[in-house]
Amino acid sequence: MKPDLEKIVLSAEQIASRNQEVAQEIDVHYQDCERDILLITLLDGAIVFTADLIRNLNVPLHLDCIRVSSYGNSTNPETAPRILGTLKSDVKDKHVLLVDDILDTGNTMKKVYNEVVKKEPASLKTCVFLDKPERRQNDFQADWSGFNIPDEFVVGYGLDYAGRYRQLPYLATLKPSVYS
Repeated sequence: MKPDLEKIVLSAEQIASRNQEVAQEIDVHYQDCERDILLITLLDGAIVFTADLIRNLNVPLHLDCIRVSSYGNSTNPETAPRILGTLKSDVKDKHVLLVDDILDTGNTMKKVYNEVVKKEPASLKTCVFLDKPERRQNDFQADWSGFNIPDEFVVGYGLDYAGRYRQLPYLATLKPSVYS
C-alpha cells in the first residue's frame, strides 16, 4: 500500500467479483432486448469501472462517453456539475445505460440523466460503481450499484484526488494530511 493511503476499503478481488455480479444483473435485464444497448460512460472517473464492466457483459452494446466535471481538485463535489462535451451517438429510441464511478450527492448523475431524457431514449437505466447514500442531496437512485460505502473520500479504481491515484487496482482512503 502506498504511504499516503490510510486504508484499503475494497480489494481488487472484491471489486472484480462484484463487477461480474452487476454485469450478470444487467445481462438479465436486457436479455430480451432486440437491439444493442448504448452504454454511456461518464469520464474521467468511470473509465476503469466501465472497461471492466463491459468485459463482463454479454448483451450487445455500443459505447459512448461524456465528460463531466464534479470535483475538480477538491474532496467535495462542486455544487453545479458541468457537462464538458457532447455525445457522438444518437440516443433517440435507443436503450441507454449511463455508467458512473460514484453516486455521491446525486447531482452529477441527475444532471446527465435529465440531459439524456430530453433526447428521447427508448429506455434509460443507470449503473454506478459506488453509492454513497449518506451524501445524497436529491432523490436520485441508481438502477445498479457495485457497493454502498460510508461517507469517506476514496481513491483508486478510477477515482482520483487532484488527478492522482486512478491507477490503483483497489479502493482506498487517503491520509487526511494529503488533502488538508
